[in-house]
Amino acid sequence: MKAGWNTEKLGEVCTFLNRGISPKYLEEGGVCVLNQKCVRDHRISYEQARRHDAKDKAVSDVRFIQLGDVLVNSTGTGTLGRVAQLREEPPEPITVDSHVTIVRPKPSKFFPDFFGYMLIVIEEAIKEAGEGCGGQTELARSVLAESFSVSYPTSLPEQQRIVRILDEAFAGIATAKANAEKNLQNARALFESHLQAVFTQRNEGWVERQLDEVVDANCTLSYGIVQPGNDYPDGLHIVRPTDLTRFLITLDGLKRIDPKLADGYRRTVLRGGELLLCVRGSTGVISVAAPGLAGANVTRGIVPIMFNTSLLRQDFGFFLMTSEAIQSQIREKTYGAALMQINIGDLRKIVVSFPQLKQQLELAGKLKELTAETQRLEAIYQQKLAALDALKKSLLHQAFTGAL
Repeated sequence: MKAGWNTEKLGEVCTFLNRGISPKYLEEGGVCVLNQKCVRDHRISYEQARRHDAKDKAVSDVRFIQLGDVLVNSTGTGTLGRVAQLREEPPEPITVDSHVTIVRPKPSKFFPDFFGYMLIVIEEAIKEAGEGCGGQTELARSVLAESFSVSYPTSLPEQQRIVRILDEAFAGIATAKANAEKNLQNARALFESHLQAVFTQRNEGWVERQLDEVVDANCTLSYGIVQPGNDYPDGLHIVRPTDLTRFLITLDGLKRIDPKLADGYRRTVLRGGELLLCVRGSTGVISVAAPGLAGANVTRGIVPIMFNTSLLRQDFGFFLMTSEAIQSQIREKTYGAALMQINIGDLRKIVVSFPQLKQQLELAGKLKELTAETQRLEAIYQQKLAALDALKKSLLHQAFTGAL
């Protein structure tokens, strides 16, 4: 460690390190309570805060957040470990719920904003320190206080100098990230605009049919296996709605089930090349079955679609089914609260519009080219975003090893 720097346990440099309250919520009035959703991207947001009935349970003064406090999410897979510092006076008396830990530094020991950066440095380690219990990932107060060490220069002017450099650099990085994210959104929006134009600015010769009238004779538009059961080593591959996160679905990562469970579901055995439409949960999501999926099956939440190629090309059909013209119909026919789904009878009645096969070939070719270009641009912007995140980590590493 560089001369003039100290290393201590986190609990040793704090006056308060504890979780918030277990609120009794109100629709309005009471005390503002922050939760895990309010701590994201090293910022504190009040938009998703809720209100606590302080008459039912009083809030002690020490649990009202103060300027300079760092909030640490202390429960939840995907949320645990996220940190954010309060760098402005709170707009009103505010506390946190029991899923968030308040970390308050000793007065005069730190330049306030330096303390916030110091905890960002150990954020990844905090995320990895959670322990599972009853399906929940938890970070005990004692672990946060005793298991993490922080390093800092004892000189407050030196801390202030580091903060000044990091603030300036991070502001530039934030601007660059915002531009890259905007460009990413624009690339996707441009593709969507072209896609929608194809299916709204139709020329003469387009026809309308119900979905069940344009599918292959061997495609019955049916649900898959209702209860696929547990994993079955060397069993039958099955595609679930949670697998539809990629354009092309291959055998990689698919669950296997007892082949006997598929005996009554021959109508949904895959041949490869089908569109796999999600009809439970994220209704309307579509992927394509790779040729290697021939012989596999799908669960209750997926309907395989194979078009009658004398009427509708499969590649054009993919763009058709992802268009707003079809997706809006799916949304209109989707029902449910806890689990959104679409009835198979309603799905079969969805109206599709398409031109002659020759024009389908031309339009599908253009949309494929645009898809490839959009994906190329997305990859570039994603690389830029990753590089900016890496730059932030590098700057923090330099700052807290005395190399900045």
